[in-house]
Amino acid sequence: MRFADTFPVSPHTATKHVHLIGAACLFLTASLPVAAHSPTDAPDAGLTDIRTLVPDIAEDIRYAGSDNFTGAVVDGYRAPKCLLRTAAAKALASAEADLRRQGYRLKLWDCYRPARAVAAFVRWAGEPEDGRTKAAHYPALDKRQLLGEYIAPVSGHSKGATMDLTLMRCEAGHCTPLDMGTPFDFFDPRAHTDAPGITLAQRANRQRLLRSMSAHGFVNYALEWWHYTLPAAASHAAMDVPVE
Repeated sequence: MRFADTFPVSPHTATKHVHLIGAACLFLTASLPVAAHSPTDAPDAGLTDIRTLVPDIAEDIRYAGSDNFTGAVVDGYRAPKCLLRTAAAKALASAEADLRRQGYRLKLWDCYRPARAVAAFVRWAGEPEDGRTKAAHYPALDKRQLLGEYIAPVSGHSKGATMDLTLMRCEAGHCTPLDMGTPFDFFDPRAHTDAPGITLAQRANRQRLLRSMSAHGFVNYALEWWHYTLPAAASHAAMDVPVE
């Protein structure tokens, strides 16, 4: 049944009704929720391998191997790569270039971290203690105490603009990591950037790293001397594409 069969109208009025109905349809269509795009791989997520910018940058991607607090390769790490949002990768490359002119270099431990890896950390923290990594990573804590203060269900690393790193002094082509007072992923107040109880030399090394990274827009997480973020480069939401 046509509209005009039931409600006789003039051609001019009918045309107005068609325009109104069309406008209403456009409004309703625009109001429908749009499904968020989920990246399927690193390029789709806007992630760049730092070695495409600095081919010889030093890396020791801990979660792609067993030398980490879980004692095993972490879910989501299929290759030992440092992936970062492109702006963060470029800023890190600039920081590395400046440091090389001063006789220093960076060494990377972690960069973008898939959300599934963060979930794996939480699962590990809820498992019974086996003692394999306690001495190296959390000697003063019960494993159950790691949840909340040190291991959280979400991580800024999953937004692609956060990295964990240290500083090396280079002479005659040989680079040696500076003494920072604690190893990477040491769950203890001594890992705080301005922690008391570390030596003057260790504090100076942390401050040198802090100044170098801050000069390129990176912000340090005060509870971990190794943790830096370029806030403007972070994605709006956590990502879960694998590191490969």
